[in-house]
Amino acid sequence: MFEQILGLPAHPLIVHGAVVLAPLAVLASIAYALLPGWRTRLGWAVAGLSVAAPAAVFAARQSGIALKAQLFPDGPPAQMAGPIGDHEGFAGPLLWTTVGLGVAGLLMVFAGPRLGKTLSAVLSGVTVLLALAVGFYVIRAGHTGAIAVWGTR
Repeated sequence: MFEQILGLPAHPLIVHGAVVLAPLAVLASIAYALLPGWRTRLGWAVAGLSVAAPAAVFAARQSGIALKAQLFPDGPPAQMAGPIGDHEGFAGPLLWTTVGLGVAGLLMVFAGPRLGKTLSAVLSGVTVLLALAVGFYVIRAGHTGAIAVWGTR
């Protein structure tokens, strides 16, 4: 399912969804958390990105696993094992932080107004922290992926 799209390797195509949607989820969630006046305008975006970003990251991770298995059934060559391992190492944390951000984003939009000021502020703080973690992991995953493909540091 995650191997090819129209005869092309799926990972280089699918990864662009994660590269776009995860940072958009980061920005929208932070804005929603910190700018109460924007919440009515951003709610739909945060809700949509809270679902779309984790789905895109999941698809990117699965397609990366499929690409590695297709290209290197016996494991990558020694000179590529380190860069591929580095890149692969960021996929799990990126997925889980993006799922966490998605849950926090949906809670902010749909439950936040009913939580009261203190719990709503705590949820906003947790959301910002998760957003920063997603931003870190998406940058590191992208950078290490570029190193694995292009071989530069």
